Amino acid sequence: MANFFVKLWESVFEPGTSPQLVIATHVSFVALLLTLMWLIYATNGNIHFYVLFGISLLLWITVIWFISELSLVKLKDNDELDKAASKKDEAVTKNNSEGKQDDVNTTSSSASAHTHARSRKA
Repeated sequence: MANFFVKLWESVFEPGTSPQLVIATHVSFVALLLTLMWLIYATNGNIHFYVLFGISLLLWITVIWFISELSLVKLKDNDELDKAASKKDEAVTKNNSEGKQDDVNTTSSSASAHTHARSRKA
């Protein structure tokens, strides 16, 4: 049992989901729904607890869907994300430097064309 909690704590710091985290999530939602069912019984069917029960059930269904979608995606660790970001920065820097060269050429050619047009008018 202690091993479960140790693995659960360690899974918090790792990307993705672990079996311990999924089990803890399901246990938490079952406990919440059982509590709300008991409150519905204890309050003789208070509408607020019915609404809270419905919201909680829909949230649980959404979390189950999210966990299943997350398991289909390959998550990257921090090193892979840093490499991808540095490659993107290099590409942006390269494009910006090429773009500035093009701007200088465009500016000088448009300036000479503008000067040439003035000289014709005169």
